[in-house]
Amino acid sequence: MKKLTLLTLLAWLIAVAMMPSANAQTIEKGTKFLNAGIGLGTYTYRGLPIGASFEYTVKDNISVGGSFDFSRYGYNSGGYKWSYTFLFFAARGTYHFGEILNISDSKFDPYAGLSLGVRTSSYRDNAGYSGDYYSPYGNSVFLGLHAGARYMLSEKIGAFGEVGYGVAALRLGVSAKF
Repeated sequence: MKKLTLLTLLAWLIAVAMMPSANAQTIEKGTKFLNAGIGLGTYTYRGLPIGASFEYTVKDNISVGGSFDFSRYGYNSGGYKWSYTFLFFAARGTYHFGEILNISDSKFDPYAGLSLGVRTSSYRDNAGYSGDYYSPYGNSVFLGLHAGARYMLSEKIGAFGEVGYGVAALRLGVSAKF
């Protein structure tokens, strides 16, 4: 999975570097983004993760914010049911590369950053057990990397794709700018 993530990031950086340029694009101080999406390539084995993040640009091209991800999967057969629930809460900082890469399209926003957060996993079954259960995912603090790009379809609404660490290797979704 690490090789796939690194190859994807490398291909993305090469593609961005080869784009034609004119006037460089800057994400200005005070810009806010609210992102919501689904995860693909989940680290938690199954389920369809959903998540949201918020960014506030504190200085041109530098934003800070937080993110939340949720995923659940389970089993139901012969009257026996169980499920795992995963929650990720993180603070994140992001650098927007449009100006450095001399991106001329103001709608395109490539970025990368770091996350620091807490992940929790819990187990529940219909035999009466709930709470912490042996899990390879565990409850812990995590440090993650993310890289992605956003493309604004209008002045206020856009789409994004992001690779990195969280509940899923790839996140796709919509962005609202305000």
